[in-house]
Amino acid sequence: MSEILQKAVSSIIEAGFQLDTNAFNFLSALPQTEDILKLTEETLKKIRTVPEKPLFISRDYLEQVANEVLLQEKEPKSPILSPMIETKKAFHAYAKGIDSDVKVIDDPADKICATSDVEEYLEYFQDRFKKLRKILRQRMDARDAMSILETLKAPINSRVKIIGMITEKRESKQKIFLQVEDLDAYITVLVSPTTNPSLTEKAQMLLLDQVICVVGFKGKNGLLIAEDFVLPDIPEKKPQGASMPVYATLISDLHVGSKKFMQEAFKRFLLWLNGKLGNEKVQHIASHVKYVVVAGDLVDGIGVYPKQIKELATKDIHKQYREVASFIEQIPDYIELLIIPGNHDASRRALPQPPISKDYIEPLLEARKVLSFGNPCTISLHGVEFLLYHGRSLDDVIATAPNMSFHTPDKAMKLLLQSRHLAPTYGEKTLIAPQTQDYLVIERIPDVFQTGHVHVQKHSIYRGVLTVNSGAWQEQTEYQKRMGLLPTPGIVPVVNLQTLQVTSLDFTSSSL
Repeated sequence: MSEILQKAVSSIIEAGFQLDTNAFNFLSALPQTEDILKLTEETLKKIRTVPEKPLFISRDYLEQVANEVLLQEKEPKSPILSPMIETKKAFHAYAKGIDSDVKVIDDPADKICATSDVEEYLEYFQDRFKKLRKILRQRMDARDAMSILETLKAPINSRVKIIGMITEKRESKQKIFLQVEDLDAYITVLVSPTTNPSLTEKAQMLLLDQVICVVGFKGKNGLLIAEDFVLPDIPEKKPQGASMPVYATLISDLHVGSKKFMQEAFKRFLLWLNGKLGNEKVQHIASHVKYVVVAGDLVDGIGVYPKQIKELATKDIHKQYREVASFIEQIPDYIELLIIPGNHDASRRALPQPPISKDYIEPLLEARKVLSFGNPCTISLHGVEFLLYHGRSLDDVIATAPNMSFHTPDKAMKLLLQSRHLAPTYGEKTLIAPQTQDYLVIERIPDVFQTGHVHVQKHSIYRGVLTVNSGAWQEQTEYQKRMGLLPTPGIVPVVNLQTLQVTSLDFTSSSL
């Protein structure tokens, strides 16, 4: 039992209650972060307010409180509006009179090559290293880094800086050892709490295959004693705004074909886009929507996760895409629809993904105009630069970095920006294809970084970049329950491209 879980269970017992087996298993499956302590605290607060207090706390009770806590944690700058009352007032679409302005800055779809040559992986990692080394050398605090070969020849106790890729990480209670490589050599890096206690926490956040700058001094036997780590990171950026108030609606993870697809909520979303739902404020937002951006997983697919077949309403993926087409044809034709694939879509699983296969996307193209790109890609909407990425590697970051949670995907997105890479660790859940170049390096700094995949709608700002995870349209599946993932489906972030302010709209209630 983890220390955090032990604290949570102890607090419940001290309060005079017990956990049933399913509730304990639920807490055990959650990421072992401070979120568990907050959940148990809120649970005890709620129990104290009810007249008949239970002896055992059930899993259902914990899940109910967890969902309430998530709703309370929404960004204060972005209240979740739910004034969805069907309206018959005349709707004047401001965006209808505005020409679309979409530019493709970088889409690796045309550069992807199909290969299984091991040599391609070597070229891939060499290219990653060179690109990230170049980015690091643009920083003042890493500009004078030397090669590992030079460091190995340096005198003992001399101050050094190196740039390398983390190829091995070993942790104990007292020390952390890293093996760091460049193109010619490798060196062992020691992180000791006696050198700098706070450095241990920083080292624990480091991921395998990250390219970093290590600052330290030369120890005996070729050891490098770390004093600091420098990530490539992004510089502070003043975001670019559109010259007019046009909006982009950011969605993802429809999972059409699943029994858990929230069809009624999505229909309300379509009514809203057409100006047929909502109060005056919500209609005003709808009237300015010029773009709908879908960050992957339009369909639930077939055989993507264990026992998925039991939760499929439509067991033919071609039919799933036809059902998507029947929905998206209801989006007004003056609105540009942009899509990228996710890991459930009909595209190869390995990154970078080409656009959804023409054999499957044809019904969508017949239904309306669709701009289909690869995953990831960088585009510009009215001068605002978007980095679109479905977000498969968020699973890996949340699983390996401390204090990460499915409930706070923006923290994981921040770490990707700091790493300047969309999938830093190779060999985990995220499949990466062998290519001669690494198209997952974040070479350009976007104004907006959009992901999906984890089904939790969240947004924040990091160094001027708006990070948005666009949630989902699928209720919690059995697989997600086992993972401890509590989705927040049906809540849509809408971005004013002139100000980059976000408004969240909740379509889960018929009273919106």
